[in-house]
Amino acid sequence: MQSKRFILLIMVISFCTLARAQKIALKNNLLMDGMASPNLGVEFKVGVRPTLDVPVSWNLWSFSNDKKFKHFAVQPELRWWKCQPFTGHFLGVHAHYASYNAGGIGPFRTIKDNRYEGWLAGVGVSYGYNWIFAPCWSLEATVGAGYAYMSHDKFPCGKCKPKIGHKTAHYFGLTKLGLTLVFLIK
Repeated sequence: MQSKRFILLIMVISFCTLARAQKIALKNNLLMDGMASPNLGVEFKVGVRPTLDVPVSWNLWSFSNDKKFKHFAVQPELRWWKCQPFTGHFLGVHAHYASYNAGGIGPFRTIKDNRYEGWLAGVGVSYGYNWIFAPCWSLEATVGAGYAYMSHDKFPCGKCKPKIGHKTAHYFGLTKLGLTLVFLIK
């Protein structure tokens, strides 16, 4: 019994030492803010060069005239930094999941006249760069491409309209785009 407690104590001390050495960043994607989609991300070191970035965005409200851009999205990404984490160039591999309810918006007739309710999931790769402009502040630009599987029901715009179809689709293309404000917690 004593040996188990000793091993547990050693593990706790080791974890505390590692946790103190880690860096954590809080993040906000300014492009998502521009689309009225609140978002917040956290990124933390998981090794000497790799980090794990976990951004979440959500939009829980409807606009006037039955316009909607409701969604919940998460896009975890494992990043490999060229020199050191949170500065300079990085490559990433990400997964993404989103549920959405959107319609009555945009320049395209199909989404302007219809509402789509469904989900998507997929994977992709990305490239980015992080510019440090103050001791704890930086700006990050990211672009990524990949695959998404989408499944949604289609409804005409308006309240209580019957479903007019169901569709699944495979998408290949842009899967990540960000201009992100980063606050580094040491």
